[in-house]
Amino acid sequence: MSTTHATAHVVRIVLGDQLNRSHSWFRTLDPNIVYVLAEIRSETDYVVHHIQKVACLFAAMRAFAQHLSDKGHRVLYQRITDTRAVLTFGEIIERTIEELRPSLIQVMEPDEWRVDAHLRDVASRITVPLEVVSSEHFMTERDELHRMFPGKTSWRMESFYRRMRQRYAILMEADEPYGGTWNLDSENRRPWTGIPAPPRDFPISNDLTSVVADIRKAGVTTMGTINELHVAWPVTREQALDVLSWFVDECLPHFGPYQDAMTTSHATLFHSRLSFALNTKMLHPHEVIRRVEESFRSSKHHGLIPLSSVEGFIRQILGWREYVRCVYWASMPDYATLNVFNHNTPLPHWFWTGETKMACVRDAVTSSLNNAYAHHIQRLMITGNIALLLGCNPTDVDAWYLGVYIDAFEWVEMPNTRGMSQYADGGQMASKPYVSSASYINRMSDYCSQCSYNPKLRTGEGSCPFTSLYWDFFDRNRSVLAKNHRLGMVYRTLDTMNNDVRAQLLQQAQHYRSNADQL
Repeated sequence: MSTTHATAHVVRIVLGDQLNRSHSWFRTLDPNIVYVLAEIRSETDYVVHHIQKVACLFAAMRAFAQHLSDKGHRVLYQRITDTRAVLTFGEIIERTIEELRPSLIQVMEPDEWRVDAHLRDVASRITVPLEVVSSEHFMTERDELHRMFPGKTSWRMESFYRRMRQRYAILMEADEPYGGTWNLDSENRRPWTGIPAPPRDFPISNDLTSVVADIRKAGVTTMGTINELHVAWPVTREQALDVLSWFVDECLPHFGPYQDAMTTSHATLFHSRLSFALNTKMLHPHEVIRRVEESFRSSKHHGLIPLSSVEGFIRQILGWREYVRCVYWASMPDYATLNVFNHNTPLPHWFWTGETKMACVRDAVTSSLNNAYAHHIQRLMITGNIALLLGCNPTDVDAWYLGVYIDAFEWVEMPNTRGMSQYADGGQMASKPYVSSASYINRMSDYCSQCSYNPKLRTGEGSCPFTSLYWDFFDRNRSVLAKNHRLGMVYRTLDTMNNDVRAQLLQQAQHYRSNADQL
């Protein structure tokens, strides 16, 4: 990679989550343009990140910079260990102006509010114009919700999803949804019992020894574990395409029915593990959706892939992924402070160790710490569920999710965590809180058979914390939730409950909340 300090007419800053080879920037070679990528401490340090997240981001950035250089582009790259390393994007821009004397700085539209605000501040201070262009990645614009639902302050994904299906003609037959039904979520809720067999081994393994050594040499604080000789995440577009093919061939046929299933015997089951490649823009969402739909319709896979799998997967990308980004940009920066329940309990220590007697939480947290990953139901109905039932501070929950998961960037993490998981926004994102008692976890997983707590006991020694905490959550948050039409059955059950039974449940919950670190 070039490190020349010759002048440049245009300097283009490429952020670590903007590794989009198909961007129009890269279609032509121009010796007057220099591309700048940097491993910056402000990005490693704003929360404590998982070591695999930092290592894979740096590895992917280095590979991307090498790709640009190999294609003949002028590239400047700063490693975290460089003696002249800078701490912020502002500093890298200021140094670039000093050394290359460009007449224009260009950046792609950042995905996170804090980066966007930082760049706006930089633009107000520098003497060279700073131009922001589209990242050419998402299938929606930042203001999509305001244009799609004018005048509304809360939204629902299902309406958004249907309009997106129609706009892009995805899984459509003329103006109607393919198969006659928009949403097949009711077919996506089977527990996994060991059959069908889990997919063959994941196709990617990377040796990131040198990257990890640089991270440790620089003194970056991280969480989680890593086997730097065998890191199973894609760090190039070629690897990401291999993972996409693996998912379509090995996982997609069974993804739909078992996407909500949880088991101690397989950390990812039939999930795609494409989220890191998507969120760093190594893959475009539309190409992933097209590949899945084409596979469903192709003769090669004819009859092997159920519509519920295809629709369920496309809904995650075209529905949730695009929708949460739109919620984020429609709601920030105030969204980051919402706390409708006034929850302020610190996260228990076992969020960083996995050392809890609750088997479901132990498995989900341990998987997160070991793999920088847990699938969406583990995040929503295990770790998110217990954090909400305990009344944990949503800001602390945000920081944990943002740090521990390799695919977590604030635009996708915050609406999913503060909004859907913690319901801290009071219903802007979701129509009701996603909490459950032990019965749901027992039905959808094999956790309870290996647990110190008994899912059938509601109170007393050995009773599952999820059950008493569930009823306590609705009792203490009645003023916020009682008028929610989706919770009528919950409150009718609570109100007709025997007074002694209810008192015992609330007393048991109070004991668990007061001793959360010992659960």
